[in-house]
Amino acid sequence: MSRPVTLIGADYSVYSRICRLTLDLKGVPHAFERLDVFAADGRTRARQAGQPFGKIPVLRHGALTLFETLAITRYIDEQFDGPALQPANPADRARMNQIISIVDTSAYPVLVWGLHVPRSETREPDPGMLDKGRAVLDALEALTQGTWLCGDVPTLADAYLAACTDYILDSAAGSHFANHCPRLQDWWTRAQALPKAQ
Repeated sequence: MSRPVTLIGADYSVYSRICRLTLDLKGVPHAFERLDVFAADGRTRARQAGQPFGKIPVLRHGALTLFETLAITRYIDEQFDGPALQPANPADRARMNQIISIVDTSAYPVLVWGLHVPRSETREPDPGMLDKGRAVLDALEALTQGTWLCGDVPTLADAYLAACTDYILDSAAGSHFANHCPRLQDWWTRAQALPKAQ
């Protein structure tokens, strides 16, 4: 009997979305247990689920509990049958990791938290944040190659960026994406069809 797979997270969470998309790209049946870390008891519940810092997502596979999206997504890709989500070619794999790192260190903090969240709260972003967001998008545009971000098939890079693109589009940098990033626009046309991308 196969060990059950459960992902604990939230629909709004970019990092939960990344893990859900990775599971779906691999074709891994799984349960999704919703946990709102912004609820009064959310951080406590996340720690009880196995995340010592009170965050999401958390993956359970039988007796194994994993936290941190980097560890979860690579475990999913390497543990389960299905299409490989990490390129075999070292240069393509390095570009994949580069895009993932940009999402973690720049796209998420700048485009999601720095530009989308202020818009959703009807307030102005911090000074200079829009210029930073445009620079992030320009870097991602330059790195986009092939049908998908890193070639002819989706990789973990596609899961990472797809999980936050609707927030990017609904931010002060959305017009820059629409008007100055044709490769990303072309990619997003395909990525919207990926399961759980939105």
